[in-house]
Amino acid sequence: MAGDGFRTSISAWRPPVPGIAEVFHAHFTDHAYPVHTHDTWDLMILDAGSVDFALDRRRHGLSGTAGVLLLPPGIPHDGRTVTPSGFRKRNLYLDDSVLPRRWAGRAVDSPVFHDALLRHRIHQLHAALVPVGDMLEAESRLAFVRERLHSHLAVLQPRAPGREANRLATGLRELLDSRTDVGISLSEAAAVLHAHPTHLIRCFKQTYGLPPHTYLTGKRIDRARRLLLTGHRPAEVATTVGYHDQAHLNRHFTRHLGTTPARYQRTIADPRRT
Repeated sequence: MAGDGFRTSISAWRPPVPGIAEVFHAHFTDHAYPVHTHDTWDLMILDAGSVDFALDRRRHGLSGTAGVLLLPPGIPHDGRTVTPSGFRKRNLYLDDSVLPRRWAGRAVDSPVFHDALLRHRIHQLHAALVPVGDMLEAESRLAFVRERLHSHLAVLQPRAPGREANRLATGLRELLDSRTDVGISLSEAAAVLHAHPTHLIRCFKQTYGLPPHTYLTGKRIDRARRLLLTGHRPAEVATTVGYHDQAHLNRHFTRHLGTTPARYQRTIADPRRT
């Protein structure tokens, strides 16, 4: 959408993912933020350019696509462009369920993380947070971002799957199989199986070779194919297998099969077509 001026572009939305208050993408060339505070944590990555900012009256900088910036809630900060080309950024505003507010002081001391894995996980999360995205995938991505941030702020190390991995993976698979059409949130699955969300995902991937959200997508696409073969309309199939709309089904179906549901159905209806 258009922003405040000719050289500004922004997009913002609130996804239905617990813990994320807002997603904000922007390209600024001449904008300068005045000193302000947020009620939420501000997690930012750059896709181009550099930014200069002050946090609690100490100046910092972030350049290129390698670093991650974390601004804590309640702490005054500003922000401004450094070069004429400005910067392109992606922000996630996270509430206290993702990061406890008591860690704000640690973030003030070191607001920039040079962590390629964290940066990659944040990028994956943004990709899953398209205005209508896969919520199980988004929750899973957020869980791993949260875990990595905790390792920086609280020096916590994740636990590797042990002998309980197969049991937890089997339990999660049964939950996914029973709720293919309506889905299940990661937090709900973790509560049912009495496991930490990221530990549950690791156990599933170790046992079955793919993450839970990928498994669920495959189940939905298989069911969509069967329904299309029996003559159901793509829009009807989308909601039946658990997607918000036909566009959401199209995106996953095309990624799996290289064609849209409608083209797939037309091709099967006339076997002479290739």
